[in-house]
Amino acid sequence: MLKVKGLEVQLGSFLLAGISLDIERGEYFVLLGPTGAGKTILLEAIAGLQRLKKGDIWIDGLNVTHLPAEKRRIAYVPQDYVLFPFLDVEGNITFGMRARGCSKTVMEERVAHLSSLLGIGPLLRRNVRSLSGGERQRVALARALAVEPSLLLLDEPLSSLDATTSKLLRLELKRLHRELGLTTLHVTHNLFEAEELADRIAVLNAGKIEQVGRPEEIFFYPQSDSVSDLVGTQNVLHVDSSRPLGHGLIEVSCGGISLVLPHDGEEIRRIALSSRDLFVSKERPPGPEVNRIKATLLEATPYSSLVRLRMQAGKNILLAEVSAERFEEMGIRPGEEIFLIFKLRRIKVL
Repeated sequence: MLKVKGLEVQLGSFLLAGISLDIERGEYFVLLGPTGAGKTILLEAIAGLQRLKKGDIWIDGLNVTHLPAEKRRIAYVPQDYVLFPFLDVEGNITFGMRARGCSKTVMEERVAHLSSLLGIGPLLRRNVRSLSGGERQRVALARALAVEPSLLLLDEPLSSLDATTSKLLRLELKRLHRELGLTTLHVTHNLFEAEELADRIAVLNAGKIEQVGRPEEIFFYPQSDSVSDLVGTQNVLHVDSSRPLGHGLIEVSCGGISLVLPHDGEEIRRIALSSRDLFVSKERPPGPEVNRIKATLLEATPYSSLVRLRMQAGKNILLAEVSAERFEEMGIRPGEEIFLIFKLRRIKVL
């Protein structure tokens, strides 16, 4: 559906270099990278809003490299949504359709459909200045979808929302994609957002694509240090045996330690947990013993404002990261016994 080949964009001293991507029809594709990686520049280049130094862009088999933005059949939702303050919600939704000369009947039908799909029917006569962040995001999506694009570009669509609203709208985006089947390219720096939404992920760092793959490939098999740093150093454990517990849970044995995981019936071969999501305590934590294990601290290495801990639990070497302040408070030293908690909702399975 979207093919980018050898794309280069120079913006001041920043160079987006040698970018090549192939995105399938109906795919939800996430571009993941840290701030300043060039994600928005790439999105704008695809949308026709950046001048290319070199390279080609195809959409639906058509070379659009030299087509103006308005002829590319792309809907672009920028990070700040850019709703028109002089129009009400309905006026914002119909703006693009009016520019394309759609009939009144077509506009009324699409507004009715999209307002129902996105749950914004009661907002149609509202001034956009009075909307909440989540409402503004829904209106921006409705305006983008109203022109029936072949490709939807989303630039950090959830970054300005609180955690609860962001979670709800991630579910909304998944539902919309499932119902519409619209090819979507979504830019984010949020790892959990990418993991939850993406069919595939491309990791962009310092203007270059570092790795492209399914979420499990990115998390379990990072191909560079920068990808590992972005997703967090993973503790990858091989599953030796497993025992279903019922109620959607399974107990797995990994090198002499036992863990309880959510289970959807598929065979589990490996599990992974980021070093950032492994809780470390000198004292035995209160509460149930599920996913709480003993380990021996082997090494503590200062790193920026963090301390990286290398530990042994059973036959497994595990890594964790704690703040330097917390490490000093715990007062633990190599050779001492410590306690670990595997955060159930952060465990990834393969």
